[in-house]
Amino acid sequence: MNLDLTENRNISIPSYFYISGFSGIPHMRYYYIFLFFVYIISLLGNSCLMLVIIMDRNLHIPKYIAVFNLSLTDICESTAVIPQLLDMFLFGNQLIPYGLCLCNMFSVFVFTSAQSLTLAVLSFDRLVAICLPLRYHMIVTHRSMLVIIGVMWAVALLIVIMATVFISRLSFCRVIVIINSFYCDHGPLYRSACSSNVPSSVIANLSPILILGFPAFFIIFSYTCIAVTLFRITTPQDRKRATKTCTAHLIVVAIFYVPITFTYALFSIVNTNTRIINLSLTSALPPMLNPIIYTFKTEEFIISLKKLFKRRIIFPSPK
Repeated sequence: MNLDLTENRNISIPSYFYISGFSGIPHMRYYYIFLFFVYIISLLGNSCLMLVIIMDRNLHIPKYIAVFNLSLTDICESTAVIPQLLDMFLFGNQLIPYGLCLCNMFSVFVFTSAQSLTLAVLSFDRLVAICLPLRYHMIVTHRSMLVIIGVMWAVALLIVIMATVFISRLSFCRVIVIINSFYCDHGPLYRSACSSNVPSSVIANLSPILILGFPAFFIIFSYTCIAVTLFRITTPQDRKRATKTCTAHLIVVAIFYVPITFTYALFSIVNTNTRIINLSLTSALPPMLNPIIYTFKTEEFIISLKKLFKRRIIFPSPK
């Protein structure tokens, strides 16, 4: 095992990073087993959701393009976090090579950012559907939704690529760098460098605002407008239907944003174990709960699922 620092254009690159994970908490294996079952449920739920959307033409509408994208990011995010976490802490593989560490940071950040932005896209869909129902089909089209999602991915990729490039320009003075997190977290990683980390520090301060702050603000704004519109609806049935849909989305939003906002806002006073638990649950629980709360509670999706199920039973595919 080569543990020497690699010199590349005056940049000292360690061969390995050591992911410290939790410290001093007994019976952590049960928590990792819990995360394993969460991961399996996430894969099954989101795969089922995506399969139904693909197979039922009635769901080939702009709203379900965003829902499909949310399921895709959920699968990718949980896959980027949980298998690596289990491998490190259940099997003791906490030494990660430099290149793999940067890849791990890149993938986790990209898919977390995409999930946050997709929740904002879904709130935009609800905003137009409830506040501007007569113009909905002119504003929210297949083309406009694809453009919005494309821009969303471009923004997420641009920010994370910049963060990764700045990290790759840092020098580390230790042979093995210890990262106090459950993955190659950007903050603990750049703060471990012994060279100037100003660009990485700027990205670390700006990215939560761009990736978490703006989407959260837009979601709050959207549902404020939706609440005002709902009070103006005179038909109780319409108000109940709209409230049910929006409540499901708000639960998903709260599950994602509350723990991560709590962690960033109280970073200086929250201990490492609490921060790791909050962030790991933020990476694990929303992908599992999103298809259950948001889509499987949607009436049109349930109807499509029942149609597909009956079609397979009454007219089974030939063997």
